[in-house]
Amino acid sequence: MNAVLKPIEVRFETLTPDRLDAVLQVEQQAYAHPWVRRNFDDSLAAGYQIQLLLAGNTLLGYFVAMKGVDEVHLLNITVAPDYQRQGWAQMLLDALTLWARGQGGAQWLWLEVRTGNVRAIEVYEAHGYRRVGLRKNYYPAVQGQREDAVVMSLRLGQ
Repeated sequence: MNAVLKPIEVRFETLTPDRLDAVLQVEQQAYAHPWVRRNFDDSLAAGYQIQLLLAGNTLLGYFVAMKGVDEVHLLNITVAPDYQRQGWAQMLLDALTLWARGQGGAQWLWLEVRTGNVRAIEVYEAHGYRRVGLRKNYYPAVQGQREDAVVMSLRLGQ
C-alpha cells in the first residue's frame, strides 16, 4: 500500500523579537561565520524586510533585505540545514522577488555570495541572477583568512 503524503502548509511571517532566538539557532547551525543577535537587532531597527518561512512553528528559513533608492539588496537568506535541498530556497527567493517588485522604483536585486558556496550560486543562477563582479576578501574565513564574494544581480524592471 502506498503512503499518502500530506501537503505541508507553509506561511511567511515578519520577524518579531519573540522569534529571534529560533532564527539565531538556525543561523548558527547553517554557517561557520553566522550573523549575531546584533546583526538582526540592527536590521529590525533599520526597518529592513525580514521574512520567516514557517511550517507550523518550525522555522524552515528566512531572508533579510534592504530597500535602496532603485534597488533591493539581499543581506541574508538561509534555509535551516534539516530542510535544505527541498526547494525552500526557491520559495524564499520567489517571495523576495515579489516583495522587491512591490517596492516602487526598484529595478534590481543585488546580493553577495561566497565564491566557495557553489550550491548557492547555482540556486541563484537558476533563479535568474547573473554574476556581475567580485569583492576581494569580503567574507571572514577560517583561521583569520578572508574569502572573496561573487556579486550577483537580478533585473526586476521590464
